[in-house]
Amino acid sequence: MYAPKKPKLRFLLKLGILIAALLVVYFTFFHYNSDGSANDATFLLPFKKPKEYNVWLIFTKVSQRSPLRYKFHNLLENILNISSVPLKFHIIVDNSSKQLAVGEISDVVSHSNKAIFYKFYDVEACARAISDIVDVMTPHFSSKPGTYYSDALFYISLGLYRIAPPSQRTALLLDCDLYFKKDIRLVFEEFDKFKPTALFGLAPELTPVYRHVLQTYKVKKNSTFGEYYHSKAISSNMQHPRGFQGYNSGVVLINLSAIRKSKEYSQIIRNETVQYLTSKYKFRGHLGDQDFYTLIGFEYPDLIQTINCGFNRQLCVWWREHGYRDVFDFYFKCQHPAVILHGNCNTKIPK
Repeated sequence: MYAPKKPKLRFLLKLGILIAALLVVYFTFFHYNSDGSANDATFLLPFKKPKEYNVWLIFTKVSQRSPLRYKFHNLLENILNISSVPLKFHIIVDNSSKQLAVGEISDVVSHSNKAIFYKFYDVEACARAISDIVDVMTPHFSSKPGTYYSDALFYISLGLYRIAPPSQRTALLLDCDLYFKKDIRLVFEEFDKFKPTALFGLAPELTPVYRHVLQTYKVKKNSTFGEYYHSKAISSNMQHPRGFQGYNSGVVLINLSAIRKSKEYSQIIRNETVQYLTSKYKFRGHLGDQDFYTLIGFEYPDLIQTINCGFNRQLCVWWREHGYRDVFDFYFKCQHPAVILHGNCNTKIPK
């Protein structure tokens, strides 16, 4: 009777074990980018993708002496100096601003001695990708045509899921008038705290701007919409019983994967829904995407994760001197340690 040779069987068995071990090592320690380049070795669970750190910035309509140029430079320098995680910058530019951006990035890199990954996106292509969203939002959340907030750029966050590469799962969209006091990693960790239904993460608006916008509605309705946050419930039968100040869009966490899958979101950004909401609350805004987030946060709270005010500690006090001195400090207070300072309305940022 013929019998297989035992040494050959042992060899094949060892070879199979070796191949299996190599595959485990490959999927455990290495991850390849979409362009085929390998990331540095990182311990991961098999087949699990590494965390993303995608930062989106808008750098358009910039001249040599533009304040935005210096804010952009300072923000990049600040983030690189304080970050402990590998960031990827995605920068929306126009043709005239692109070279200025390259110059500022080169200057920051030369002074920090740190490498920086960045990619440019043409603003005209971005605007075309979200033109339907802009057409729906502009009549309700923009000031007069041609002014600052009437630009399509101020609705980019609402349609970023169409602009970002399909492989990109999360994104952090930032204004340039920010200063990070603590590691940007802390902001990205907020994604881990998102409730299952959350599409966006935003911190509260720290001024009474929505109290002002909703004057007509609040006169006719006993509503907590636009009311500052109270320590105890001021209503027992209303949405947001402790008040709702609205949101500020200087820092926006975007769950791109969830938005792409959300049928509810595709319905909410339709003209019929926006018309209904603005009519219901007699809402006429002027702050672009921020106004829309505020409406959604009140009507569909499950879609937005409220991150604490320390992640967007606004410094603007304009409303204190324009009719709301008596209540301003109730809106402006923030009891959380500041991670990001926001110098909105051109407020100087203390460092």
